[in-house]
Amino acid sequence: MNISLLGTGNMAAGLAVLFAKASHTVTLGSRDAEKAKVVASKIGNGITGAELAEAARKADLVVLAVPYDAAADIIRAAGDLTGKTLVDITNPMTADYSALTIGHTTSAAEEIQKLAPGAKVVKAFNTVFASVLQAGGKAAGRPVTVFVAGDNAEARKTVSDLAVNAGFETIETGGLASARYLEPLAGLNIALGYGLGLGTDIAPTWQRAA
Repeated sequence: MNISLLGTGNMAAGLAVLFAKASHTVTLGSRDAEKAKVVASKIGNGITGAELAEAARKADLVVLAVPYDAAADIIRAAGDLTGKTLVDITNPMTADYSALTIGHTTSAAEEIQKLAPGAKVVKAFNTVFASVLQAGGKAAGRPVTVFVAGDNAEARKTVSDLAVNAGFETIETGGLASARYLEPLAGLNIALGYGLGLGTDIAPTWQRAA
């Protein structure tokens, strides 16, 4: 699969490496194509860099890997995303990460769907710290859970399969509105990791009864 990550930060880089190791063709996208190429070169694994619109154009699946506040600008710069699966990993947090900025009646994922109405938006990877990605998608030596939400069942399954292929466990949580639960869950993970000092080698999971 051709996967493009719009962003060059720690989350984008961590996911890019895991996807590349799972034999996908991976591109990092940035407003500054040279910056994307430099970051891609540093992390290796055959990953390439490109300007945002070029990266999005050639992708089967696009990952929005920027802060939520930057999402609207990045989506506009990426161009037409009609028909593409767009994975939203954002969380709508305040600048000090102490609270959500939206919730109850909507979510970051639902707002992103409005910004890219022709795309098939799927919420995923938002509860996973970048350091867990760098550890191969594992915490305490075990694969962490990726929660996957989306209104398009085929796109949701594609992202769930991608996560499993990259070494994670997954749970599909239903339609995109369930991101209203997943984003606060990420907020709790941040509060535990940073506010209460548990560190970032943690991730929420879900235990199935035997």
